[in-house]
Amino acid sequence: MIRTRDDDGTVRVVTIDRPARRNALRPDDLTALRAAVADADAPVTYLRGAGDAFCAGADLDVVASLDDPESFARAGQRTAGAIADAETVVVCGIDGAARGGGVELALAADIRVATPAATFAEPGVAFGLFGAWGGTVRLPRVMGEGDALDFALSGRMLDADEALRTGLVSRVVDDPRSVADAVATGKPDALRAIKRRVRDRRDDETQERAEATSFADLVRAHADDIAATRGE
Repeated sequence: MIRTRDDDGTVRVVTIDRPARRNALRPDDLTALRAAVADADAPVTYLRGAGDAFCAGADLDVVASLDDPESFARAGQRTAGAIADAETVVVCGIDGAARGGGVELALAADIRVATPAATFAEPGVAFGLFGAWGGTVRLPRVMGEGDALDFALSGRMLDADEALRTGLVSRVVDDPRSVADAVATGKPDALRAIKRRVRDRRDDETQERAEATSFADLVRAHADDIAATRGE
């Protein structure tokens, strides 16, 4: 089950709410999560899990009974892609366990913030699987190839401090929601522009032209605000 709440028009809170199953995801949950992020009007979306886990990944009862596992993998990839491509900035707060697909959804977020109680693992290798919701694509981009291979091939668990060291998360804080609130104080158009430019995978020259155009658009849109800061 996916729950959404909009707070003052600045932050949409999206909660994976299936704590009895450590927030493991079924096909309908993937569809609902994709819609919850893609439809967000708020400049920032805060993604979290209910209870004592962030997300255990795919519901293994579902996986064991799949007639078309490739379609299930593609559904997870579409959901992760919706998080990465959404107009809203997605801040993922990881408190407790993130496993398998839960790690992959976090990898798609723009900012990953852990609490000291957070743990991370890709345990699928122990029973013949691997992260197929974009994990083999995003993991080396985020952690670097060496740490990504160590993490995925060993199936070992990382605590919050090691996740921070490897770049899997950018901060370890007691209250990840506070990071979403802080990001939401930025100008919405600037937040969108920064996300688009940093996530742009085109060649360097094309990216730099787009960067210059976005910068010029923001200067024109916020000329008065910029002028007001000159004396500070």
